[in-house]
Amino acid sequence: MITIHGTLKFRLALWLLVTVSGLGIFLLIEAYTSAHRAADRAFDSQLEAAGLTIAEAIQWQDGQPVVEIPAAAFQILATNQQERVFYAVIDATGQEVTGNLKSSVRPTWRREAKQHPVWLSIPYDDVAIRLHGRELDSAGWESQEPVQIWVGHTLSGRQALANQLFERSLTRFLLMVLLASLLMMLAIKTALRPIRRLRHLLRRREADDISPLNAQVPAELYDLAETLNSLFARQREGRDALLRLTADASHQLKTPLAGLQNTSELALQSDNPEQWYQALQRVHESAARTSRLANQLLSLARLRHASAQMLERLDLKTTLRDCVMEWAERDIAQHHDLGLAPLPASPVTIKAEPWAIREMIGNLIDNALRHTPQGSEITLGLECGIDEVTLFIEDNGPGVSEAMLDRLHHPFERAGRQDTLGSGLGLAIVDSIVRRHEGSLRVQRSSTSGLYVGIHLPLTYPSPT
Repeated sequence: MITIHGTLKFRLALWLLVTVSGLGIFLLIEAYTSAHRAADRAFDSQLEAAGLTIAEAIQWQDGQPVVEIPAAAFQILATNQQERVFYAVIDATGQEVTGNLKSSVRPTWRREAKQHPVWLSIPYDDVAIRLHGRELDSAGWESQEPVQIWVGHTLSGRQALANQLFERSLTRFLLMVLLASLLMMLAIKTALRPIRRLRHLLRRREADDISPLNAQVPAELYDLAETLNSLFARQREGRDALLRLTADASHQLKTPLAGLQNTSELALQSDNPEQWYQALQRVHESAARTSRLANQLLSLARLRHASAQMLERLDLKTTLRDCVMEWAERDIAQHHDLGLAPLPASPVTIKAEPWAIREMIGNLIDNALRHTPQGSEITLGLECGIDEVTLFIEDNGPGVSEAMLDRLHHPFERAGRQDTLGSGLGLAIVDSIVRRHEGSLRVQRSSTSGLYVGIHLPLTYPSPT
């Protein structure tokens, strides 16, 4: 039974969504960090520019630096967020000449600033600030003493700029996701179009149209199309075989029925009781052959079209012996030498449908009895291998030509002979049973110029107790 389990559109969309979401999260993280880096670079540049502006305003009186913070320095640091600004000018002895940092510049920071400019993010007065310090030589000034200039401000402006930059990136990203979603749905619809074309092509076919598909498909659908063509080919073979079987069965049934009609018409025109008795004998024999043919046709149809049943453990040796003993007591076997070859000492266990195995053995024996002359020897036996068993039947009858051996398992095939009472369905039924049990059938001339039929079936050994 076919059940619906999701859709290809949903699966493709889900995988694309997962992929795009993963990439989008990465891009958003990158945009967030990039926005903060850009804001830091912009405001760090302002701190550096403010520090240089303060340095240019330093004057010396009596060997001491005198600083009047220019308004330009504060204008550089001014933002819409009303940042708090911090600064300090420290002389060579470590004394703060001017500023509002309240001697918060640590000695380690001052030593580091002697080597290179310093950038710090620190807490100050319960707020986070960004602090920049650098040491400037006094070359060109009245004094040769270096001074350190430290400039800082709070972070609200940086955060506002970073948020603004990130919001712009987020807006562009959301627009990109919306556009990508529309393009994705269009791409999925376009990609699945060949499946819809194939579906429409199959729906337009007539119920009895099993010709090969003639369509252009992408490489991903090639295997599916080839599988459908293979299925159609098997259906054509099955239909042709069914038509041939129906035609042959109709022909086989037509002959005895016509004979019955002719015999009954002649008997009705006669007043002689002896002729009536002879006609009744012919009617009885013809009805028996017709009944046997009908039963074989039903068995063949059952084997070819019935679903497989539960297999059972079966002792093939016991089943073979019972079947041979049963057939040996029938009238048809009274003028033949029907017997068994020496059987294995231990049980021969297979997994099979018991009724089918008995039907197979019965058809082998019946086929041999009907196609060999009276007095012929018919021998059945078992040969066990490592993982399979061979059930064989061999006779010393007239046999068949080499050209006909491969056709004997076809329905209504009687090796070109019309002098027998067989219907030509015996080996066809045997072949169906063998294939149903995953075995193989081998037909060849026997060592006594008769016919040898070997059936190979997989062995099932009993579990140790």
